[in-house]
Order: sequence, then C-alpha cells, then structure tokens
Amino acid sequence: MPSIDNPKFEPADGALPWRESDLVMTYDQEQARYAFPIGILNWHEIVNHEANGEAVLITFCPLCGTGMAFDPEVDGRDLTFSVSGLLYNSDLLMYDHQTESLWSQIEGRAISGPLAGTTLEPIAIRHELWHKWRQRVGDDGRVLSTDTGHRRNYRQSPYGDYDHSERLYFPVSSTSRKYHPKTWVLGWTHDGVSKAWPFPELAKHGDGVLEDRIGGKKVSIHFDADVPSAELRDESVRLIPATRAFWFAWYTFHPETQVFEAD
Repeated sequence: MPSIDNPKFEPADGALPWRESDLVMTYDQEQARYAFPIGILNWHEIVNHEANGEAVLITFCPLCGTGMAFDPEVDGRDLTFSVSGLLYNSDLLMYDHQTESLWSQIEGRAISGPLAGTTLEPIAIRHELWHKWRQRVGDDGRVLSTDTGHRRNYRQSPYGDYDHSERLYFPVSSTSRKYHPKTWVLGWTHDGVSKAWPFPELAKHGDGVLEDRIGGKKVSIHFDADVPSAELRDESVRLIPATRAFWFAWYTFHPETQVFEAD
C-alpha cells in the first residue's frame, strides 16, 4: 500500500469519478476544505498532507474502518509516514520515515522503535457523503486527485464485502458479540474513560442531538443516518476528534469501554 506523499488536489466541481453517495473523509483548515475519498484511501491508507504550512497526517484502515487524522509533529519536527504492511490487532501499523518507529493507528502511539511510547495529537475530521460535503463547502472544496502516480481502480474496493461480513481477516486480542463485528460505532476516550455510541443505538434514539457525559465531560452526538456517521462535540459545539470504527476494532482496543444504549 504506497502512501501518497505529494498529494494533488482539484476543484470539487471537476472531480471524477465520485458519485453522490460516495464516502469521503474531510478536513477543514481555516477557510480551506479538503476531501479524501475513501475510494482512494482504500488503496493507499496514508496521505502526508500539508496545507498553509501545516502538516496533517491522514490515515485510513480498511480492516478496522477507522479514518483518523493526526498532527505529525514530534519533538519539533514533522514526521512523514508510510504503510508498514504489518498489523496490530487487525489495525494499520504505520512507520515514520525519520526513525522507522512503528505506530498503531487507532492508538496514535509508537509501539516500537526509537519513538516507542510517543503519541500523536489527534485532529478532528468528518466522514461525509460526497454530495453533502459539496453542499456544505460550496466552491471552497478541494478533493484529493486520482492522479496519485499509481494505477488503481478507485471505484472498486480491494476488500469486497468485508464491510458487511462477520468474518475478520486477522485475529484480535479481545472480542465481543454484543453487536455484529462490523457495526459502526463512534468512540472516544476522555480522562481514562472510553465510550462507544453504536449507530444502531443512535438510530433508536431518533433524530436530533444526543446529550451525554464521558469522564465527567458533557458532550453531544450528532448522528447522520444517511452516511452513516456521527460527530462528537463539546459544550462550545467544537468538533472533537472521536473515532468512527467497526465495533470489533473499537472493542479490541478498549475492552473496558462503556456503551451507550438507547432507552
């Protein structure tokens, strides 16, 4: 899986081959609005992105369903990353070019090498449908180009029906049958407490904003059943860098997790 180290972007109105219902991972930086189609991330998993002089690490693990972004600065220098080809609890293991330390994507933590124990600061992103993102950002949107320097069919996932199958390709350390393993959840950890908001439970809760607490902090969950996706926000409505993931992936990294259940 070759990372994209010199990403090209194009205006959203000229971007092909994306359809209205395609999923994109999106990042807002001041007035700039960027979209990273999952169709591309399925094949590359990492984009070393820089915007207005600020580096951002865009990552996606198709096996765990986790799209996450990080500030790649460590000890005053910006690291760049590639896909190691190794997995940790079925999750993407990245390595940085500068020290060749291995990093767990879901944990955002180096697990071996000179930087072992170091963590990356997460950055808030969204998961949106292509047409909804375009409606939200208007002419300000820029989308990652399919001109990646590699020949791939970005309209076809290399993982087939994996998103819906109960089967996992690789073993994990902790499992739970509370939900189908590929059930989508939104997860976050605060002050040592982890919590998951399964999308079926959010759907039962119905339309509107869910008010909740985690680790003594008030949060609100904004659920979009069309994607499906959810956003976690604080009391000032600031977007929190929570994790959209398959249930099995969230649980194996957070077996002690609390779980929201609708009444």
